[in-house]
Amino acid sequence: MTKRIAEIKRKTKETDIAIKLGLDGDGIGKIDTGIGFFDHMLDLFRVHSGFDTDIYCKGDIAVDYHHSVEDIAIVLGQCLKTALGDKKGIKRYADIAIPMDEALARVTLDISGRPFLVFNVTLKGKTGDFDLDLIEEFMRALSIHAGLTLHINLIYGNNGHHIAEAIFKALARALSDAVKIVGDKIPSSKGVLE
Repeated sequence: MTKRIAEIKRKTKETDIAIKLGLDGDGIGKIDTGIGFFDHMLDLFRVHSGFDTDIYCKGDIAVDYHHSVEDIAIVLGQCLKTALGDKKGIKRYADIAIPMDEALARVTLDISGRPFLVFNVTLKGKTGDFDLDLIEEFMRALSIHAGLTLHINLIYGNNGHHIAEAIFKALARALSDAVKIVGDKIPSSKGVLE
């Protein structure tokens, strides 16, 4: 089987990003966004997905973290879409619930080519200097640029850090499950997943 790998660079006046993503890896890689808490979340994603993931971003974090977080999601989504190619043989769907102490998050997704985000999570305030509402922005941009139908539901939880961890771990496990090769056909009655 050909390794499913993508490497994309994107430079704007706000961010300079390079991401390499390997879907058939061992979860190795380096994360450096200049945003400590976000690095932690992306590292969790790398480890729990098993995707080899290198993410570098130099952004205008002196302004705030919004541009970096959203633009990383754009490029990560593009990498995921590129690495999947025509999606032949993938499982396509996944539904994973992950606990993190008192928090329980569920991610249900379809690698459909039809981007849609349902985000039933209330995340306000900060963890350290990271605005937790940026997590929804990240998920929206990822969904759009990867072509995912993505439903994220917080079952319960009250600690923002724990909720964020549960979400990123559940996303990682769901994507890892959905990209598995389980056959030799494109899993769609249309014969194509765009």
